[in-house]
Amino acid sequence: MLPECQLFSTLGCHLCEVAEAELMPFVEHGLLVELVDIADRDDWVERYGLRIPVLHRCDSGAELDWPFDADQVARFLL
Repeated sequence: MLPECQLFSTLGCHLCEVAEAELMPFVEHGLLVELVDIADRDDWVERYGLRIPVLHRCDSGAELDWPFDADQVARFLL
C-alpha cells in the first residue's frame, strides 16, 4: 500500500505544477497526495519557501525536495 503524502507548494509556482504532473501517474495508481499551500502558514513559508515543491510522507515525515523524477519518487515511496 502506498503511503499518504503531502506536496508542499504554492499558487503560481511553475516548478510545483511540473511536480504535480510528475506525480499524476502515481496518483492514478492509488497514491493519495494532499496539496498544501505554504502561504497558509508562516512557519511553512519559512521552512519550505526556498525548497518548494517538496513531497512529504505523512507516515515517516521523510521529505523529497525538488527536483525529482518518477524513479526517485518510486524509491521514496518504498
